[in-house]
Amino acid sequence: MNAVDEWHRIIKSGDMSALGELLTEDAVFFSPIVHTPQEGRDLVMLYLTGAGNVLGGDNFKYVKEVRGPNDAVLEFETVVDGITINGVDIISWNDDQKITEFKVMVRPLKAIQLVHGRMKAMLEQLQSA
Repeated sequence: MNAVDEWHRIIKSGDMSALGELLTEDAVFFSPIVHTPQEGRDLVMLYLTGAGNVLGGDNFKYVKEVRGPNDAVLEFETVVDGITINGVDIISWNDDQKITEFKVMVRPLKAIQLVHGRMKAMLEQLQSA
């Protein structure tokens, strides 16, 4: 199965535990908030799980997708606390269909501020569990 198809399956199921099998050990996550890359499978899983908890749910949907041989851009929309969040996931993977890089961009500024606060709290909660 293609890495993006597997990503869609994980998001649709809400079961982020399968994410570890989809990421390379040296995967890198680029946050719309944190200026340094988050490197390594465990950190990428932490951030993507946090984002899934903050942004996921009934309102989350991908509205556009552009795929290349080893990368894709997936535009998403969701509503959190009455604020419409629009963003893109930029995903790269290797020939083994394992994600090597995951970059998230979010707009507008009001959404970034909301996501920042929610992600901070969620990451603290996930790290203490």
